[in-house]
Amino acid sequence: MIKGFDKETQPLSAYEKDILLPILIKGLRARIGKEYAVTNKQIVKSLSPGHKISDTRVRKIINYIRINDLVPALIATSAGYYIAQTEAELLDYERSLEGREDAIRTVRLSIERQRKAIYN
Repeated sequence: MIKGFDKETQPLSAYEKDILLPILIKGLRARIGKEYAVTNKQIVKSLSPGHKISDTRVRKIINYIRINDLVPALIATSAGYYIAQTEAELLDYERSLEGREDAIRTVRLSIERQRKAIYN
């Protein structure tokens, strides 16, 4: 879990794993290509009113799907979530993630430097 975001980042519940996960896997496997992308908001809406889920928990389930290789090549763009059709799409997404990692690391290092300057 991430400190300060305990509720949002807690592990999947039994309900999420047993009920929602299979539904999302099935739905996402049909989203091959950018033209079939689905947004987080669309996912939440399609699951309602029968299933209760927030956009935050959809992201958590999708993260689980990705790190466990349950829907290979599942990427996200401003268009939504979809399965990449080419290596180039996957590589572009991978580079985008690397850029975000670098940006977060840069901020973390600056906060660390500032904390040490202030409190050491």
